[in-house]
Amino acid sequence: MKQTCTICPRRCVLEEGQTGYCRARENRGGKVVCGNYARVTALSLDPIEKKPLKRFFPGTRILSVGSYGCNLSCPFCQNSDISMANEKTVDWRIATPNDLVDQAEQLKGAGNIGIAFTYNEPLIGYEYVFDCASLAKERGLKTVLVTNGFILPEPWLELLPVIDAANIDLKAFTEEGYRSLGGDLETVKTAIALAAERIHVEVTSLIVPGLNDDESEMRAEAKWLKALPGGVALHISRYFPMYRQREGAPTPLGTIDKLTEIARQYVPNVYRGNC
Repeated sequence: MKQTCTICPRRCVLEEGQTGYCRARENRGGKVVCGNYARVTALSLDPIEKKPLKRFFPGTRILSVGSYGCNLSCPFCQNSDISMANEKTVDWRIATPNDLVDQAEQLKGAGNIGIAFTYNEPLIGYEYVFDCASLAKERGLKTVLVTNGFILPEPWLELLPVIDAANIDLKAFTEEGYRSLGGDLETVKTAIALAAERIHVEVTSLIVPGLNDDESEMRAEAKWLKALPGGVALHISRYFPMYRQREGAPTPLGTIDKLTEIARQYVPNVYRGNC
């Protein structure tokens, strides 16, 4: 029987055994589940600043975990080897919620404060994130998401009580820009706003020439961020040609500097990245 996935706005309608656009969620036994549950492709103890989170327990480390798949299609993806992969095209190993939380606890002596779900899009593995984050909270560990924010409000609001912080990508500030990536701006803005009311949030904008490097667009984005609760920090990050967009040059440093200058007129905490 066909089932509809209710995690992201794509609302993929899946036949039994079929996998959705994200390469991870599938119809299994008449129920849509994350087929990448507990399938880990990357695991590393990273500085919290690498997520990037500059204002959430600075100077600490966090156990960072990734799987495979994504529900957007950015041609410049910086982690395409796993985000554009599926279960057959990338190596993975099983790490149950207990496995992951146990390892996070064992690393406390190395400065670890918890678990960050990152590298690919974590929200397509919704059930795994929820189970791990719930267990981590029981054991006094922090949970961080590094996400594109392309999620429907209902599952997002159900997940946020077990999340402590998030860095959410704001990939463009026009609907046209988001459509070119397979998403939509209003969905991501809603996710950011809902999170900012409940947890620590920082936003990253990867500046891609021709997509989102317009000064008026950055001004509009910064004005919107300023109005959010919680003092949301902004990371303005330099793009390097990757994946399907290997031609051309990285974002000029002058562009990063100018957009940073504009953003700082509205947002108190703005950081340059990848420079």
